[in-house]
Amino acid sequence: MTNAQTNTQTEIKLHNTKTRKKEVFTPLDADNVRMYVCGPTVYDRAHLGNARPVVVFDVLYRLLRHVYGAEHVTYVRNFTDVDDKINARAAESGREIGEITEETISWFLEDMGALGALEPDAMPRATAFIPQMVTMIEGLIAADHAYAAEGHVLFRVRSYEAYGALSGRSVDDMIAGARVEVAPYKEDPMDFVLWKPSGPDLPGWDSPWGRGRPGWHIECSAMAHELLGDSFDIHGGGNDLMFPHHENEIAQSCCAHPEGGFAQVWMHNEMLQVEGKKMSKSLGNFFTVRDLLDQGVPGEVIRFVFLSTHYRKPMDWTEKKAKEAEATLQQWADTLAVRHDVLDWDGSTPNPHPDVTNALSEDLNSSLALTKLGVLFKYIDNREDFLALSDNAKRDAELTFVASAALLGLDVVGLARAVRDKPAVLDLDRFQLELAYERVQAMERKDFSKVDALKKSLTEAGVEVRMSKDSIELKEGPNFDPTKLEALK
Repeated sequence: MTNAQTNTQTEIKLHNTKTRKKEVFTPLDADNVRMYVCGPTVYDRAHLGNARPVVVFDVLYRLLRHVYGAEHVTYVRNFTDVDDKINARAAESGREIGEITEETISWFLEDMGALGALEPDAMPRATAFIPQMVTMIEGLIAADHAYAAEGHVLFRVRSYEAYGALSGRSVDDMIAGARVEVAPYKEDPMDFVLWKPSGPDLPGWDSPWGRGRPGWHIECSAMAHELLGDSFDIHGGGNDLMFPHHENEIAQSCCAHPEGGFAQVWMHNEMLQVEGKKMSKSLGNFFTVRDLLDQGVPGEVIRFVFLSTHYRKPMDWTEKKAKEAEATLQQWADTLAVRHDVLDWDGSTPNPHPDVTNALSEDLNSSLALTKLGVLFKYIDNREDFLALSDNAKRDAELTFVASAALLGLDVVGLARAVRDKPAVLDLDRFQLELAYERVQAMERKDFSKVDALKKSLTEAGVEVRMSKDSIELKEGPNFDPTKLEALK
């Protein structure tokens, strides 16, 4: 394979939940591509399932930035920092709500960063947008789409004729099969809360309906409108949010701002399993991202396993997949650790390989993209067709692999540098790889000076160098001095 410049007009196709088909993505404004993704409710550590949409939409964010330019993409992911679960955690722990939410947000960003996720352009907190929520609710009441009752404000579901279009169910079917809250102040069982009263022991804000706090759904509508406008391009989240959360967002947003269309494309990732079973505390297979990280599972491995399954298919986390991912990443890192052009890469050109870009452009086919990335690695891994290239072409091929991995959020350069920087006493394998690489290069150039110099340095450090036509073996000799290897790094 050879490097090719990615066309900035790459055609992206995305499966739109709203239309139930894959469509060519055409942004409302190519100079301002806008995406909103529902973020976490911040009362505890993010479990593994919480991390899947973060990784999925991080890949989409990277693709959009690559195609349209980083300065032309706005990604918003919220934090729900007012919620009954947070209130309950504060009550049971005796801690302040603000202390819990601040700590949990910090945990979340740290853990998602360990998975290679970029931080969105905006990360609004619900509590910072209460005035916008109140204004939206007032507008819905004025338009007869909502009503106040006993300190509550509720959205009148049957006032929005298209309710249920996203999830594909009628209102009557939802009532029959859904868990709806029955309350005497509701006109209809399906009506949902926009505002509810708060007692003195709960967080609350003044409003025309008394001191209270917002319902869950209104926050995303208000924040999306404030930061992205009446209409924007993509709304994402897990498919567990499709109903009622996303269905309710559409209804209240389209009724509050009928001049807009809210989100044009809706994307939902499937759920996560562990060893073929639903993750649950009762089964003993429930764990957080931090649990895995603390057990020594690298964040790149978690990300690799996630990417190995298409986002619209259920993902099964298994120990076998994690070990296979770690072995693959280790092989890539070991090989790249002796490629100095790679280790010095600053993130500039060349572009990712079109095979990888095209795979992601086909509804985020990350599994295919990983396969294509593997092919790129095999190409640069000392094969004859690679060695026949000029030095500049070799460098371009290596960096194309690196840039392609970066598009998937895999920092193979960082992994390679970690291998290079391991303590020398544990790093003879790296010198073996480097010696093998230099020998192949020497055979091509008919110049063995670098090989001889490296052998001499290893020998002077007390390393026994055994070379045959087909193999190279390095072994610590009786006079091995690892400190003398430091100068070779």
